[in-house]
Amino acid sequence: MSSSTKVRPPVRIVHLGLGAFFRAHGCNYLQDIGGWGVLGVSLRSSTVRDALKARENFYTSASLTPKGIELRQIDVVRNVLVAPEDPKAVIAEMANPSVSIVSLTVTEKGYCHNPASGTLNINHPRIKADIINPMPQTAPGFIVRGLQARRAAGLQPFTVISCDNLPKNGSLIRAVTIDLARYIDPNLADWINTNGAFPSSMVDRIVPATTPEDIARIETLSNQKDAAPVLHEPFSQWVITDDFIGNRPEFEKVGVQIVEDINPYETMKLRMLNGAHSALAYLGLLTGYQTVADAIADETIVRFLNKLWKKEIIPTLLAPTHLNLENYAVDLQTRFSNTMIQHQLSQIAMDGSQKLPQRILETIKDRLEHNGQIDCLLLVIAGWIAYTKDVSDKDDPFAAILRNCHTNDPEKTVSNILALHCIFDTNLTARIEATLCGIYSDLCKQNTNKLMERLIN
Repeated sequence: MSSSTKVRPPVRIVHLGLGAFFRAHGCNYLQDIGGWGVLGVSLRSSTVRDALKARENFYTSASLTPKGIELRQIDVVRNVLVAPEDPKAVIAEMANPSVSIVSLTVTEKGYCHNPASGTLNINHPRIKADIINPMPQTAPGFIVRGLQARRAAGLQPFTVISCDNLPKNGSLIRAVTIDLARYIDPNLADWINTNGAFPSSMVDRIVPATTPEDIARIETLSNQKDAAPVLHEPFSQWVITDDFIGNRPEFEKVGVQIVEDINPYETMKLRMLNGAHSALAYLGLLTGYQTVADAIADETIVRFLNKLWKKEIIPTLLAPTHLNLENYAVDLQTRFSNTMIQHQLSQIAMDGSQKLPQRILETIKDRLEHNGQIDCLLLVIAGWIAYTKDVSDKDDPFAAILRNCHTNDPEKTVSNILALHCIFDTNLTARIEATLCGIYSDLCKQNTNKLMERLIN
């Protein structure tokens, strides 16, 4: 059956931020479940919409296994709207009675919150605009206005599912949504607080950015043009707290874990996988590597990661039921070693100011509470500081501020950066500044591999 004649599932989910990750992860689960179509919303550009249009929103999902590439056609995306072109249409879709879930992958900065506190950044220029203008610009703004439209229509709220790598992401999106709603209409905020559902979720699948070479390779393998394929590792995991309102997909039938307590899963993943990814990104780039697979092939980096996991991260964790954390570390190393996946370290390194609080800083706080060793964790922070000096990360909201913190004196640079309370908690900085100054000063003088060697011996 051709793409133009195949019966497509009805739209029941609106997804904000339809990038590669959700199309490689969530849409694969929905394809298996059946009956749950997705309306994608691009919050900034028309790139994804335009790429998908040629095949009527069908696209190829390519699993990069050690033995080769396995292709699958995904048809659950029914349409893609570009929010800046027609925000009213987005709100109307969110208010459609057939829609029962609004999900989002907008990266850490898309929540418009203060990373150090988790509260809504009321000084964010787009948040200021969303309070005044009923046609929003931000993900929280669209969620609030969508819920406002449903309340006005006498409908129950939709369930909001965050699929971003943030601790307690359901609690975070709930908090910023209600905070923003309170500035717009206190009665609306009370209604959301009483009736809304914001389950937390933990998502896991490595999805490298798609390159023009990837597109050409998929076209050769599939014998059809596809401007929007997604590539990913074979492994996939999705854990969601049991907190829904109205209808939801039968997630359990396709391996999604519905749990009462998600904390052990998300903390494990954020600290062990995402924390290790950040370590690989900053230290790998400083060592001269470009991809995860290349960096993990370096014996010194492997030894450093194993010490980071076993001595500094695992002691802070409570293992999920039936899971051994040391075995999980072994599995992560295997996944990182998949040479079929050209996961660029520069992709992982982006938005460090938004990622490090939950990936590294929370682990440091836990270690300090138990007088634990943190030298490897601090080297990751030092690597990030070095990265912010020379790299123009236009996507990091604090990129310019971070660059201006750099001086010719390494200790002064560290002091300037730790003084950024939008990233660092004051109580934490007082306890790590002296040691971090020493490690960063050494990093400025020494070969990165030699410094890693010193820390692991």
